[in-house]
Amino acid sequence: MTNQSRVNSKLVTRNSKLVALIIFFMFSLSPVVMAQGGKAEPNRIEFKRGTNSTTINGKVKNEEQAEYVFAAKKGQRLQIHLTSVPSRSSVFDLHAPDNADLGLEFDANYDYSRTLPVTGDYFLVVSRPTQARGSSSYRLTITVK
Repeated sequence: MTNQSRVNSKLVTRNSKLVALIIFFMFSLSPVVMAQGGKAEPNRIEFKRGTNSTTINGKVKNEEQAEYVFAAKKGQRLQIHLTSVPSRSSVFDLHAPDNADLGLEFDANYDYSRTLPVTGDYFLVVSRPTQARGSSSYRLTITVK
């Protein structure tokens, strides 16, 4: 084998390794890219040991939504209180497992206090009640007794 063919062979090997490395990174990063383009999983709310209440501070901008999920049992009393700055610039909507009726009449709520009809994961969405551009800082308190 001549020197030129050894150099060419090393270049082909090096280039093949580089291409393989690039392909590996493309495939390993593709789930991250797809997840960013898709809908994110809701944030799971878990109460600290020995407590039945938690407070979450957050912010929603423009048409963003903050999504939460928490577990509760049939017969427990759920209380939700939402305040925001500017005043009433954030609202929440609550969905029960299997779309059980929660007695909510609107998807723009600030307070809720009722006995839960079913056991399972409850889905809570905080959003702005307007399509106008802007932001809202909110404080969400959830109590399950």
